[in-house]
Amino acid sequence: MLQITPSIKSIIERAIMEDLGHGDITTDSLIATEIQGMGTVLAKALGVIAGLDIALEVFRQVDPSVETRVFMVDGSEVRSGDVVAEVHGSIASILKGERVALNFLQRLSGIATATSIYVSAVQGTKALVIDTRKTVPGLRELEKYAVRVGGGRNHRYNLADGILIKDNHIAALRAQKFSMQDIIRRARENSPHTLRIEVEVETVEEAREAMEANADAILLDNMSPEQMSQAVAIIQGRCLLEASGGVNLETVRAVAETGVDFISIGALTHSVSALDISLDII
Repeated sequence: MLQITPSIKSIIERAIMEDLGHGDITTDSLIATEIQGMGTVLAKALGVIAGLDIALEVFRQVDPSVETRVFMVDGSEVRSGDVVAEVHGSIASILKGERVALNFLQRLSGIATATSIYVSAVQGTKALVIDTRKTVPGLRELEKYAVRVGGGRNHRYNLADGILIKDNHIAALRAQKFSMQDIIRRARENSPHTLRIEVEVETVEEAREAMEANADAILLDNMSPEQMSQAVAIIQGRCLLEASGGVNLETVRAVAETGVDFISIGALTHSVSALDISLDII
């Protein structure tokens, strides 16, 4: 179960305010508040459920008297026709919370589903599938949770979580005549000793340079599998290797088989398709 922390509760509150802040004129004009009933949350496609506790919390925030019953937990595989949960109480309240609840559940389940597919695609290799910071503003905590539900791992949550020296950092410092060794030394001297220093590179030679400058990890940006294999052979485990850039389901297995440690995939969050889930009033 996902703990509904104050920050998650705040995300839910803002979403409800966005949709219901000025009332639900349709429901209020048609459905008497005393009418009771049940809504079933129904999967309509094959996938992995994530965000169920968040969705049900929406109904509880809309109306604390609403009761819920769950038949699945986050991480469960569902098929079309599976009943995921039930919501009991005021029909008006259920209708008012329906869209917000489904928005959370469909998107987070879509992320978990996509992640699980990528994780399955690299099974048998040592590569771990990880996410990026390419998340919907304000929803990062939830979206990174959904990646974990799908079997993936989280990269940095925010810019304070680790040092990732990217191409623009390097370009700015190269203009001041900094070598790669100077850049990494500067980062190490000005940051806590507990933080890993990762460097983004675009060529095999740059990977060698970063390794020789004592980087803890190297991000291989938009390299071909052949180039990645060369980098793996040169690095020989002396630092961690992350593959990134343009990885998709057609290429992820080949990338994993090069021997890299991590494969970061922005598509897990920035362009994922929602899982088809509905709520039906009975």
